[in-house]
Amino acid sequence: MTQVLGEAVGAVRAEVPRRTRGRGTPRRKLTKRGRSEARFFWLFISPWLIGFVGFLLGPMIASIYLSLTEWDSFTPAKFVGLDNYVHALTQDPIFWKALTNTFYYALVSVPLGLAVGVWLANLLNKKVRGRKLFRTMIYLPTLVPLVATAMVFKMVLAPSGPLNDLLGVLGINGPDWLLDPTWVKPALIVLSAWGAGGATVLLLSAMNSIPREFYEAAEIDGAGPIRQFWSITFPQITPIIFFNLIMGLIGAFQIFSQVYILTSGGPDNASMTMVPLLFREAFSFYHFGYASAIAWLLFVVITGFTAIAFRTSRKWVFYETKVR
Repeated sequence: MTQVLGEAVGAVRAEVPRRTRGRGTPRRKLTKRGRSEARFFWLFISPWLIGFVGFLLGPMIASIYLSLTEWDSFTPAKFVGLDNYVHALTQDPIFWKALTNTFYYALVSVPLGLAVGVWLANLLNKKVRGRKLFRTMIYLPTLVPLVATAMVFKMVLAPSGPLNDLLGVLGINGPDWLLDPTWVKPALIVLSAWGAGGATVLLLSAMNSIPREFYEAAEIDGAGPIRQFWSITFPQITPIIFFNLIMGLIGAFQIFSQVYILTSGGPDNASMTMVPLLFREAFSFYHFGYASAIAWLLFVVITGFTAIAFRTSRKWVFYETKVR
């Protein structure tokens, strides 16, 4: 039997061309048409490649170098190694204050925005009169430019603004929202929830794609609305929740316009976050090297939180095509 198998293997090896033994599949030469298609491919993709290298990859590499230098944009850059990073992590209390404020804002505003989005989407998914009008009204705030929204909220949250006037009617003495260190961060978080319409639209679309048969079967089994939501609706929309979570975290850690317009980081750095700090160091104090170091530290923080989110998503994100 062993002899027969040996002869068979030898016959098969004899049929394999000598030049391909021990190697992979020989590389085929492109035909004239294939070469033409390849040239057109590089031609059509070249605008994106030029933009990527010139406006993204190039500035990123330059920023890494600048973070290792001391540069004020007027004199030649002086290489200082890791001094900027050491200064930020060990000698700059404002950096840690800004990082703490950023953590606070992100870890409160993102879950709040997701909760509001899921709640609104669930309400708008019900068959009620005027549902299309309500859907439009919920999404409209996301179409307003962020700067305009911040200016409106600056007037609403003023000490004598409409919000405090309304609280006064109810017998409540409203605080100085943007001037009190205790209330300035909650005010920014309320402003972030104003733009929950974008997440609501995506979640509503996910809810509409859930087969109606799931709910009919649950009703036959005696499941009520709350049980149907947690057993059917929520698992089916977890991919969209996860997407909004990632985008919300990235956006929250990079909050800038709201802080810059409403408070400029005050009072007493109570609302200072990472990007306004970076902006101030670069364009007010001309510490471009130090600002670049802050930017890369922020990049590490965002990457870390994103990696944690992806890691934990295996336990709670449900995909129909994936069997666990």
